[in-house]
Amino acid sequence: MTIRVVVADDQELVRSGFAMILDAQEGIEVVAEVGDGAAAVEAVARLAPDVALLDIRMPALDGIEACRAISARSACRTVMLTTFDSDEYVYEALHAGASGFLLKDVRRDDLVHAVRVVAAGESLLAPSVARRLIEEYTAATARPSLSADRLEVLTARERETLLHLGRGLSNAEIAASLVVSEHTVKSHVGNVLAKLGLRDRIQAVICAYETGLIAAGTPSGE
Repeated sequence: MTIRVVVADDQELVRSGFAMILDAQEGIEVVAEVGDGAAAVEAVARLAPDVALLDIRMPALDGIEACRAISARSACRTVMLTTFDSDEYVYEALHAGASGFLLKDVRRDDLVHAVRVVAAGESLLAPSVARRLIEEYTAATARPSLSADRLEVLTARERETLLHLGRGLSNAEIAASLVVSEHTVKSHVGNVLAKLGLRDRIQAVICAYETGLIAAGTPSGE
């Protein structure tokens, strides 16, 4: 099945470069190139793509608001693009529903991989951004914003899996910690996402902190 992609960036060279790379790949088709967030939202509504690549900073409607609108109105998954991995809007973008976050200097193969991974229903972050997300949460002092009752639908093992997801562990690391197979972990992760109505692992990280499963200020490795 062909993965349909919308590319949105106000820099024409970046936009056309990404589109050219993706269009050259088997099983990927760029169905629209647009230069602002409002046009991205319109293109997604009109063309129903599988993935939208959104620059965080765009005119008319920025990438975060475009992501929020797209996530609320469609099944299209979004990957945010930025120039600097220190972008202050990382968490806000992920909270808006983004499934991935990439730097604009991403390698060709990694860009293609990101689109395929996100289209398959997984989440993807540059490692430096993933670490920062965890660090920002653990450094926060705000109280949990979601009721812990939300987690009552989980079994004890699923709750433990969510705890590890919140600490940023991979499936392999979770499997080693729980002394089970990676296949079993994948099943637990799927159950956690389904029961809590979460799109992907990124939202699971957010949920772990917002329900107080992981206390603010707790180092991510503990």
